[in-house]
Amino acid sequence: MSICLKPIGYVRTQYSDDEVRKSINGVEGYIEVLEEYREGLLGLEEYSHIIVIAYLHKTPEYARKTLIVKPRKLLLLGFSLQELPEVGVFACDSPHRPNPVAITILEITNLKENKIYVKGLDLFNGTPVLDIKPYTPMRCIDRDKLRIPKWITNLQERMMSIMKEKEKLF
Repeated sequence: MSICLKPIGYVRTQYSDDEVRKSINGVEGYIEVLEEYREGLLGLEEYSHIIVIAYLHKTPEYARKTLIVKPRKLLLLGFSLQELPEVGVFACDSPHRPNPVAITILEITNLKENKIYVKGLDLFNGTPVLDIKPYTPMRCIDRDKLRIPKWITNLQERMMSIMKEKEKLF
């Protein structure tokens, strides 16, 4: 089966790919929705956040065949490569995956004409956007039922410890 999707818009940001890649909290930019889909933005200004589904158009062919990775984004937080576990691509948010599709939650800062200005952008300039959905409380899960892997819990605890130590220094 083959699936053909048409972008509804594109990511626009002044930041280089490297700056986006190295950003911990994402960068600012906007989603430029194609004129033919502009009417679909009606009412979106009432939301604070959106869910964006995008196609990672710069993912190389070898990365589409990679199924085991180390979650390298954690290197930006001060972890060493040796500390990071090897996990399957479906157990992390690596851009290396068979179908390079991204899902990201962004904060809306402004909506003007066919442009949705956002914060927290972790997509490169020119990334095709496949869909946009409002982020609503109904999408939140019951935190009491939330389960995450032990390696994430361990890394979170270590990060909190590092942050507390740094606070003591200042």
